[in-house]
Parts: sequence; C-alpha cells; structure tokens
Amino acid sequence: MPDSSAQLRSRASALASRLAAPGAAAERERLKGELATLYRSIEFELAELATVKQDALALIEKWKTLPESSQHPLPMADARTVVLADHLGASTYIEKGWHQISVGDAVGAEASLNRALELAPGDIQAEALLGWARMLQEKYDDAMLLFQQVLLRDPHNSLARVNVGYTCLKKGIFGEAIEHLSRVIRLDNDRKATLYAHFYLGLVYLERDMYDDAQAFFRKALGLGPNLIEAYYELGRAHWFGGEQDRAREAWREGFTANKFSPWGKRCAEMLETVESGGAPLRSG
Repeated sequence: MPDSSAQLRSRASALASRLAAPGAAAERERLKGELATLYRSIEFELAELATVKQDALALIEKWKTLPESSQHPLPMADARTVVLADHLGASTYIEKGWHQISVGDAVGAEASLNRALELAPGDIQAEALLGWARMLQEKYDDAMLLFQQVLLRDPHNSLARVNVGYTCLKKGIFGEAIEHLSRVIRLDNDRKATLYAHFYLGLVYLERDMYDDAQAFFRKALGLGPNLIEAYYELGRAHWFGGEQDRAREAWREGFTANKFSPWGKRCAEMLETVESGGAPLRSG
C-alpha cells in the first residue's frame, strides 16, 4: 500500500536526521537512493490526491444539477450536506482566484473570491486572497481593512501579513515593510507567503538602491518558486541598476525562456529588446 502523508513525513524526518549525522558522507549513495525513493512516493501520493480531487469536484458539479425543493425544509443532516457542498464550491473559487492572482488577473480574482465568500462567508483564506486581489488593483485602503480583519482573527496568518508588508512598501514605509516581511519568513508557515515575502523584500531593497540585497532576495524567491517570472524581470533590473548589464540581460533571457507566454515573460523579452536597441529600464519598473 502507498504510504500515508504521516508516514512520508516520518520518512523525511528520519532522512533529515541521517543527513545531519556526522557519518552522513559515508552513506552518501545510500541516502541518494532513499531520497529518490521518497520523492517518487510523494509524487505518487500527489497524483493520487489530484485524481481524488477531480472526482470530488465532479461530484460537486453533479450535486449542483439536482433540483431544489421549496416544499419542505431540509432535515438537519441534509442542511449539513449543503453547507459542506457550499464550502467545497467555495474552495473551487478560492483556487481559481489564487490562479488568477498568480497570472496577473487581479480583477478576475476579485470576482472569483467574492463568489467564494458568498458560498462560505468569513472564510479566512478567501478574505486574505481578496485583499491581495484588491491590493494589486491599488485599492490599498480596502485591502488593508481585509488584512487587518484577518490578522485580528489569526495573528499568524502569513498570507495577510505578507501583503501588509507589500502595501507598506507601496506607501514608502520601508521599515514597517521589512518588519512584516521578515516576520513572514521567520514564521515560514505558508509556502506562498514565504515565497512572496522574499520577492517583496527584493522590491524593498531595489527601491532603496541596495542592489546586492535585492538580487539575493529575488534569487531566493526563484529558488522557492521558479514559475514566479516577475522575479526574473526584477532581478534583471537589480543587476542593471547595479552596473551589471550582461547579468541583467541574462536574467531577462532566463525569464523569457522560462515562460514565453506569460505577461512577465513577454515583459522580459520587451526589456531585452529595449536595452539591445540602446534603451534602459525605468526606475519605477
């Protein structure tokens, strides 16, 4: 039988201990084989979960086709079923909203996440992402209200806090931005938030003309999320303004190659064309 997630975590923890042990070098090849086996097991588990998820989404869509009855109130058990289905439906819109944020469609994301909150009022993840979508449209005051509501209920919510940090950056409050973003990195309890905390810190240091620090954070962000093509674009700018024009071109070329069809991949290509024709990036990005 495939390992459960708990078993996989246990195996990973055991391997971490062995890698940290003094005799790890003597076990190098054996550890390599066991790590490869663990990775394949995780990939199998993820594939299985993806299949189950699709099956569950299909069931939700099938449930939506059932006719509504206005003649009798729902029994308690059925009411719970509808609430569950609403939350599952909300999760579909939450996932869609996150995807739209990641590809730069903040307006579409806002619509999806509003729909998620209609299905699951008070869902903390939907609220945090909705604040993010509004923030990307420069609706900073509306976004901050949502982030503050989330943080009042969950002070360790890194998704809300990372975007408080970004909002502080956009308002020029660099000290507070660094404080919020550094706290997210220390907490490290949400992968997306940790990724964007590194990226946003890169933007903070780029804004302050601290190019080496900016480059380090952009590269760390790309290590955590190679599909964050925007980080290639900003890394190129950090190299360019730091006097490393060849490395800037290399970063933009890598960004375009990584995803030629994304908006930021296209911006990398446009920037390459601009500098090759004698132009230069704008300070404002």
